[in-house]
Amino acid sequence: MAGQIPVRPPRGPARSGSDFVVYVEGPRDRDVLRAWARRLSPRLAKLLAPACVILGGRQPARALADLRRRREQRASARGLCVLDRDDVAVHDAFEEEVGLDLFVWGRRHIESYLLVPDAIERALRSREGRVGPLFREAEVPLGDEQKLASFDAKAFLSAHGPLSQVEGRVPPGRIARAMRPEELHPDVRSLLARISEGLGVIEPIVALRSATTTRGPAELS
Repeated sequence: MAGQIPVRPPRGPARSGSDFVVYVEGPRDRDVLRAWARRLSPRLAKLLAPACVILGGRQPARALADLRRRREQRASARGLCVLDRDDVAVHDAFEEEVGLDLFVWGRRHIESYLLVPDAIERALRSREGRVGPLFREAEVPLGDEQKLASFDAKAFLSAHGPLSQVEGRVPPGRIARAMRPEELHPDVRSLLARISEGLGVIEPIVALRSATTTRGPAELS
């Protein structure tokens, strides 16, 4: 795979004394993940940001190439590559890579897990109650995981999307920071549990795992 796709070194990493690397598509993904982690464990949030490597898009080939370089220097290096689903298959070779695991969101984008009207109201610091009706007008399929798997949340939350046109731009990171622990989807909790284990953060593991029993993370089919 890496031989077929031009690969340049991803941005990062910042290493935190751990051999575990979290590959994310962009800085927004990193910031959202860190905000979610902060809701559950300050220590996890502190270690997560410096462990992230920015791929610059949905480019798993860069994660493969980067981890191979790291393992040449330290055989103990391991990584987890976090990708939006985007209805795009990932090359089978990825599954065979030693030391690199894969997490693909069950919904279309990471932004799909920010579709929580109450959290958006808090992020807006609004008491107008307009977000719920806006969701209904835009036919956001809340509560329907099958439809949410294909809903374009990235467009809905974009600078030109329905929410911004009515309420102004709300950065995804701000919404993530406004979310409460009980509002984190099981996919989010499952991913954070895997990252916690990779970074050696033991504190939140029990709570995170107990919250994932209803629905696990999306893996490659």
